[in-house]
Amino acid sequence: MATLKPVAGDLERYLKSLKGKPLEASIDSLISLLKRRQIQGSELCAVATAHILLQVVAKAKWADVDQLLEKVQQIGLRLIAAQPKELVVGNIVRRVLGLIRDEAAEDRNEDFSETATEAEATPTTAVPDPSKLEHQWPPSTYTKQDAGADYISSGPRPVRPGALTSTSSFHVSKSLFSLLEASPPTDASGIMAGSPFGKDSGTSTPLRGQSTKVHALRSEVIEGIEELKDEISQVDDQIAAAADVQIHPGDYVLVHQPSATVQKFILRAATRRKFTVFIAAEPNRSSTNEVPYASFRKKLGAAGISTISILNGGMMAYMPRINKVILSARAVLANGGILTDSGAGVIARAAKEQGNPVIILSGVYKLCPESYFDEENLVEWGSSMGRVSFADGAMVNGVDVRSAVSEFVPPELLDTYITNLGAHSRNHLSTIIADHYKPEDVDFHLWSTEADR
Repeated sequence: MATLKPVAGDLERYLKSLKGKPLEASIDSLISLLKRRQIQGSELCAVATAHILLQVVAKAKWADVDQLLEKVQQIGLRLIAAQPKELVVGNIVRRVLGLIRDEAAEDRNEDFSETATEAEATPTTAVPDPSKLEHQWPPSTYTKQDAGADYISSGPRPVRPGALTSTSSFHVSKSLFSLLEASPPTDASGIMAGSPFGKDSGTSTPLRGQSTKVHALRSEVIEGIEELKDEISQVDDQIAAAADVQIHPGDYVLVHQPSATVQKFILRAATRRKFTVFIAAEPNRSSTNEVPYASFRKKLGAAGISTISILNGGMMAYMPRINKVILSARAVLANGGILTDSGAGVIARAAKEQGNPVIILSGVYKLCPESYFDEENLVEWGSSMGRVSFADGAMVNGVDVRSAVSEFVPPELLDTYITNLGAHSRNHLSTIIADHYKPEDVDFHLWSTEADR
């Protein structure tokens, strides 16, 4: 937990620098911070990604939806390539892409509705003889192309005749009647070229309304990204609201390297429940005698909650007394597996052997829409200085020492997922994914290899 303070400080300084810095310089700065791991952790990376994509929408030059999507995709690929282990970066890019598609589709539907209403409301000054209508109207061959209400036509669009009433005049001037009969069929492409019903109107608008449409779409997307930022900031409070349901009086709860989300969850339950907390943490190898999570322990003690420190090596001795295990996820894959802090896998397996439920706390923004075939490539490896020192030179020369920062825990070891939307089973994750991501953006991470070439 102590390492989060300078990282959070780097994020705060970066966000302040966005105001007076050009867009490309801001992008390069974030990429550099991600590569050097000066910004790390799911929440901090998600916040930084959302802020820079908001800058892209607000400052970049684009004339239609296709150009905006392309720009966001290009920037997203660069961010993913800078730190591929932080899966939330790709998640936020996908969420923004889906937001743009939703706003564009909504605008197209509104344009079609308004155009259709205007066409129906347009009155006609003269109505031909009904007996001759069949000779004057070419057959309509309009065909719907997509959900955005794009149409094509093989003939000119007919004008709707006015209503026939007792006072309507059926007299038509000779010149007008001759004009209707003698006019040859015109090319549909010429008529539809400037119309919102044209073939290419899926992501663009007529020239006279182009600037207005771009401005409106820009404002709507920016507002959507602001809502996404609010969602990220409120995740911990919304997850903590479920603590009273999950933790009961007298429970023995085990937490592993409790993140800010887990700490708030436990402290929320401590306001109304009396239980015991086991804190599993890595042994302190530093020269200081600082107690891990001292602030968290102090708050629990003030609430009358007993805390017990244990090490992973002695986990099985305590597991029979434990009622449930609570873990925090760095990312949740589509199959239900999670990326979490190193050492959680041993705890999850021990809980599985004893039949104890394992509860995962994660915001929806950490839920990835894809599953990886080789999960071991997602594991992050850190410095081995905490395991060996220069005094162990003889061993270091002959041994490759690796220290994992994170690890993958398979879905069969996990039971319940608590997000800011509530508690879910593994089978319900696919529904959440479908609600928050577009199918065309699911494989977005696969494009990152092309960006490096």
